[in-house]
Amino acid sequence: MTQVVRQGVCILGATGSIGQSTLDVLRRHPERWSVASLGANQDVERMLAACLEFRPPVVAMADEQAAARLATALKAAGLATEVLSGEEGMQTIAADAASAVVVAAIVGAAGLCSSLAAVRAGKRVLLANKEALVMSGDLFMAEVAAHGATLIPLDSEHNALFQCLPHVSANASRAAMGVESLILTASGGPFLEWSAERLLAVTPEQACAHPNWSMGKKISVDSASLMNKGLEVIEAFWLFGMPLERIKVVVHPQSIVHSMVAYADGSVLAQLGLPDMRTPIAHALAWPERVQSGVAALDLTQMNHLSFVPPDTQRFPCLRLAYDALRQGGLAPAVLNAANEVAVDAFLQRRLGFTQIPALIEAVLNRVTAEKAPVLDQALDDVFAVDRQGRALANEWVQHHGKVS
Repeated sequence: MTQVVRQGVCILGATGSIGQSTLDVLRRHPERWSVASLGANQDVERMLAACLEFRPPVVAMADEQAAARLATALKAAGLATEVLSGEEGMQTIAADAASAVVVAAIVGAAGLCSSLAAVRAGKRVLLANKEALVMSGDLFMAEVAAHGATLIPLDSEHNALFQCLPHVSANASRAAMGVESLILTASGGPFLEWSAERLLAVTPEQACAHPNWSMGKKISVDSASLMNKGLEVIEAFWLFGMPLERIKVVVHPQSIVHSMVAYADGSVLAQLGLPDMRTPIAHALAWPERVQSGVAALDLTQMNHLSFVPPDTQRFPCLRLAYDALRQGGLAPAVLNAANEVAVDAFLQRRLGFTQIPALIEAVLNRVTAEKAPVLDQALDDVFAVDRQGRALANEWVQHHGKVS
């Protein structure tokens, strides 16, 4: 029997839903993995609890005041854990040789640099931060190839595609392997059956009440608007090298089929499972092996009805905007992402209506010219420049068109 080599794991976004689910999987397999480092923004309470249980030698907090509070709490608890702070601290733990695996689960643009640092260190990167690919897909994938990193998607849909796609040759085209199309499934969120008129009165509480998944506020709103699926289309484009017209979306309210791959011979391979992120996390951690995730087995006899319908881009135009941004090319997807992050934040603060989210994004996309520079470092600077520009224009739009709570 082959002896398992215990690997160190770094979790970026350790206090969020993906990070907490990852810790639960690691908790079940102490013989296979140890926690080498943890990174978070400002949730000191959850980070302290994780440190007390898993005893990582080093952690990082993006918020410097939170880092100071954590350092004080760890010292009082008698732990010698080193506490780093800021973006530099996050990148340091991402590239630290003590970890062979990096779980990149920071939400939004904030996760790009640390994810890139892990890639440049040649790590096995389990990517849940889809914005890294949305903002800089070609650059990011070029760095993966240049530094010999292994990139495995953690999003349930992309992990499902990864499981259903052939892995015969890294150089073979998808067409040569008979792949016709990638089919991403969307739950449709909590407003699938709502009329356009009813959507005008959506509250943040309603948007965050996802019927199937337990997620953070930002991704819950994205799921409700179908922007999350739009971002996933862009992510799939870069991850799997498929032409945009061959990446399709279907609404599947039960969230049992996580995505599908259609082949030239008429076959369609699907990955099924209960809606629990521990399944793709366990798969990505152990790939190409399989380990227990803590998720209950799927009982097919209880699956009385599985339905699939086309998405309605009239009521939910964010999905269309994502396709449009990718067709435009250059840094248009980075603009899309920046505008969406501002829009969602404004909606959660009740400064913007739910149906104003796509209106803001489209207005910002129409105003920003997003060309891409050819040199890597220069282009990465351009990514952040256009991100700032998109956010500024989005905030200006909120001031002029947003609602008063």
